[in-house]
Amino acid sequence: MSWAVANECAERRFGNAARKQIIMFLADKASDDGSGIWCSKGTIQRHTELSESTVKRSIIDFLREGILIETGRRQCKNGYTVIYRIVLERVAAIELTAEPDIETGVTVNPVQPEPGTGSTVNGVRGSPWTPNHPKTIHKPPTRRREAAEEVEDLKSEKILAAYPEDRIRDRRTTLRLIAAAVKAGVEPDDLRQAVKAYAKESEGYTRSKVCFSDNWFKMRRWEKGLAQVRADREKAREAEAKGRASLAEWIHERHPLCRHITNRQIEDLIASQLVTPRTGGRCGANVLAGLARRA
Repeated sequence: MSWAVANECAERRFGNAARKQIIMFLADKASDDGSGIWCSKGTIQRHTELSESTVKRSIIDFLREGILIETGRRQCKNGYTVIYRIVLERVAAIELTAEPDIETGVTVNPVQPEPGTGSTVNGVRGSPWTPNHPKTIHKPPTRRREAAEEVEDLKSEKILAAYPEDRIRDRRTTLRLIAAAVKAGVEPDDLRQAVKAYAKESEGYTRSKVCFSDNWFKMRRWEKGLAQVRADREKAREAEAKGRASLAEWIHERHPLCRHITNRQIEDLIASQLVTPRTGGRCGANVLAGLARRA
């Protein structure tokens, strides 16, 4: 048993009580560097009194998130047991369970002699501010900040609304994961399109194949749909550019089909600098006529 590993895990947030209980059990079996953990999923299930599926899912999640890694196998009566190691560097990067302490300095006497001077204990000065200084008091949220938070909440709710209703679980965690993805730089509209693509793809799935919303966003399964959304957008851009090039070619070659080019297409071609209003004789006249009609 390693108190260092156990204490490190105890101070971190792992998402829910089941995950925390499992990682604490594994930490109890680890060496000081997090290695040397060998215990079957059945052993974990018996000691934690969690369901077998919860244990298996949590271990898979830990491996995917890099919190656990497999370092070998150990022979046992039923075949072998996987040997795990807790990656302490990854655990240290997880959010703490408690808010950081606010340093306000210390005083030798119960009352500071002067506000803002702090105290000198062993030659080290305390805080330059008194405890009731405006900069040590948390300001209430402003209306602008509250409005921004409401907008973010509405975006997350809109994205979650695209997920199949019967598979939404742990709504609070799901919304937090959605907000984290958007904060990391994912466009809300793109994420919503990825969710809608999964909903359409999984329509008619049996219950054994579905994925609940909290796990779906936790495992970042939206990345597949997001990649497809971006690929489709790129194809659309290429097709649009190809279409503009064809229209410009008609104009440069004075093709009879120039007269079928619409005003909107004319403006788009000029904005793209593929043609000018004077390009191509009669076609150029058509361009000018189109602009005149537009005006």
